[in-house]
Amino acid sequence: MTGSQETPSFRLAYVPGVTPAKWVKIWRERLPDVPLELVQLAAAEAPGVLRESGADAGFVRLPIDRTDLSAIPLYTETTVVVVPKDHAVAAADEVAADDLAEEIVLHPLDDALDWERPPGLPAFERPATTADAIELVAAGIGVLLVPQSLARLHHRKDLTYRPVTGTPESQVALSWRQDATTDLVEDFIGIVRGRTVNSSRGRRPEPEKKQDGKPGQGQKQGQKQGQARKGGAPQKKAAPARGGAKGAGRGTAKGAQRSGRPRRRG
Repeated sequence: MTGSQETPSFRLAYVPGVTPAKWVKIWRERLPDVPLELVQLAAAEAPGVLRESGADAGFVRLPIDRTDLSAIPLYTETTVVVVPKDHAVAAADEVAADDLAEEIVLHPLDDALDWERPPGLPAFERPATTADAIELVAAGIGVLLVPQSLARLHHRKDLTYRPVTGTPESQVALSWRQDATTDLVEDFIGIVRGRTVNSSRGRRPEPEKKQDGKPGQGQKQGQKQGQARKGGAPQKKAAPARGGAKGAGRGTAKGAQRSGRPRRRG
């Protein structure tokens, strides 16, 4: 974890096309005392930055080498082809990879799709970046296959895109160093996975503290339950019999007198 223990902070890396805003918003609501810094990286750079502790966690595009990195796959993106608006492909709702067999398909060096080479005809040379490839598409030199989020990121009024079937799809994951799974990393994993603030994983709320030496509400409840287990509520003493010993003696004497009376003669 970057930063000192007195002033913790959290660095979150993300690659182009990923929008972490919703998770950052939740972080700042739950952990307002821990600053979160965003670091945008090229897709090829992100794993190395995580290994070198340049970020605590990051959104990456799979596949990556997981020898020393953990990764939680989050979602898979649709692959689209970017073309000029007046291109024949723009008239279709969806195209297949085979439909691009006669097209020059640009293959930038920072390609986000997991393949050796895209379908279609290769360009004379590979553009350095996806942004450079977009410029070539606008110039009518070829078409480009990218994850849909990258097509939106590089949107231009003179270009459009359509879904393509039969091609690899890009998968986005949350990744971090296996030996650096800190409490803050666990907190962010919980946010991304939709856990509530009271989830059993990650950092837990502090236990209730005593005030002025008096037990908290939970301790009072435990004391009451302990008393009940030891014998329950105290029993009331039995009330003495009415009349007592004197009453009993009087009754006996009267009985003796009645038994000693002479019987009437018939």
